[in-house]
Amino acid sequence: MDQPKKLQPLKTTKIKKLVFGGCGLGHDHEGKATFLLNALPDEVVEFFITKVHKTHFEGIAENVIEKSPNRIEPLEEHFLTCSPWQILDWQSENFWKVEIAKEAYGKLVGLPENIPIAHSEEPNLAYRNKIEYSFTENEAGELCLAFYKRGSKKKLPLLDGCLLSERGINAVAFVVLDLLRANQILAENLKSLIIRSNGLGQTIFALFINDEHIAEKFVAAFAGAFGLSESCLGYEIYYSTPKSPASVPTKLYASVGQNFLITKLMEAELKFGLLSFFQVNIPLFNLALADIAQFLDPNLELVDFYCGVGAIGLPLAPNCRKLYLVDNNEQAIEYAQANIGMNQIGHAEATCLPAEKITELITNERIVIVDPPRAGMHKKVVEKLLTERPVRIIYLSCNLSTQARDIAELETAYELKFIKLYNFFPRTPHIEALVVLERKG
Repeated sequence: MDQPKKLQPLKTTKIKKLVFGGCGLGHDHEGKATFLLNALPDEVVEFFITKVHKTHFEGIAENVIEKSPNRIEPLEEHFLTCSPWQILDWQSENFWKVEIAKEAYGKLVGLPENIPIAHSEEPNLAYRNKIEYSFTENEAGELCLAFYKRGSKKKLPLLDGCLLSERGINAVAFVVLDLLRANQILAENLKSLIIRSNGLGQTIFALFINDEHIAEKFVAAFAGAFGLSESCLGYEIYYSTPKSPASVPTKLYASVGQNFLITKLMEAELKFGLLSFFQVNIPLFNLALADIAQFLDPNLELVDFYCGVGAIGLPLAPNCRKLYLVDNNEQAIEYAQANIGMNQIGHAEATCLPAEKITELITNERIVIVDPPRAGMHKKVVEKLLTERPVRIIYLSCNLSTQARDIAELETAYELKFIKLYNFFPRTPHIEALVVLERKG
């Protein structure tokens, strides 16, 4: 198990429940709240503190003194970094996601006693279609793929990749790693390797190098040694400025083959790029699309805010009279426009603007879909929804707390018509939720 440096001696607590964010809630001997990874309800654990706050502690359980019957053995040493609920059995995982959702939604009007959750029969680990690896050296000084340890700037070497990766991602990662080793590239010269897949076994990737001289020398050697295949359709090599910790594409040194992938959602084929936002867990996302479809009307126009490449609106385009796609990401809208053409959807148009800059699309006679980032809807969008009162608001979210906040503001004009959770992210505490609000009166 990957662990940051212990800041204080071990303490003991009993875990009450799992809370939003995935930690187990306990209290120290003085009654101060303690949020612990690697801890499950009803367990007594010894833990060390990693962060001290005025109101609470954060930490990691190191020794489980009284074990929960729902605890299972994690499948990976680095599980706390990518999927901290590998220790929880499948039935309990889905139970606690519902319980956490109930707490996040609080006292929303019309909330059912039992919120349904859609999930596969068994946990499907190989569902992530985008993985970002960092680099480090192992004890023998060899270059290794790595993840950052949770809550730390330190890196954990990965011997076997990550089980959450879709088919093909890990294989490509280790081919790239072997070529980097063969060319004696050091971890200090590398920033990251991002690999994208489409659920069909096809991948593209980008390598980010933080030394411009190294990038220039390495491109020719890499091109001569790496061959594209049916499983790897293309790659890019970038110099990425070390001034930013993020994988910023500062200068492109090589672009070989495709820089996009195509997958299918319902009956629509969708093109997306390496850095595009795209939904994970396509089988479950198709279920969410089917749920959304039942609340559309072929006689009404549809506005899709925060649309990305059109992953919601375009598969559902046959269910509306006119479709407006809106996103503030220029590349996403370029793909959305390409997807409109590729699927020959003549009644759709895509606009690159922040949602709050084009609220005139919200009218009394339209249906509005929103799938905002974790921060939730912009307040100007909420205000316009309350002013114009569109027929229906369909709200998909990956952050239940901001979704609950936005819905609470809309309750004066809307009633809760439908709510459902989706376990898009097995073995993690992440939850996706769909809420449909119907205009009152």
